[in-house]
Amino acid sequence: QVQLVESGGDLVQPGGSLTLSCVASGFGLEYWTIGWFRQAPGKEREAVSCISKSGDSYYADSVKGRFTISRNQDKKTVYLQMDSLGFGDTGIYTCARRFHDGPCRNEGGFGSWGQGTQVTISS
Repeated sequence: QVQLVESGGDLVQPGGSLTLSCVASGFGLEYWTIGWFRQAPGKEREAVSCISKSGDSYYADSVKGRFTISRNQDKKTVYLQMDSLGFGDTGIYTCARRFHDGPCRNEGGFGSWGQGTQVTISS
């Protein structure tokens, strides 16, 4: 059974850091692009970052230089390291997979969505 399970969300102060995890089961990570998306209250879901089959990474402009995506094939996990967090980073973070390579400017082609993990930035 194909499944993606996120964890690591928390309440942090502005300027803080968090690392999110997306654990895959039922398929091989090396054959899929994995993306992280977030949805803030009252807003549409947006692409944050993704890592392709070949290991290339993509970042939304709003997180470039602050977030880092990585993949551990042995642990079947994709991580999203988030630094210098601000109020605009609050939202539910969800991971999903896409068979095709390339950047992830939106959620087109992505499926097998996880349940998400809540990230709240608050002072």
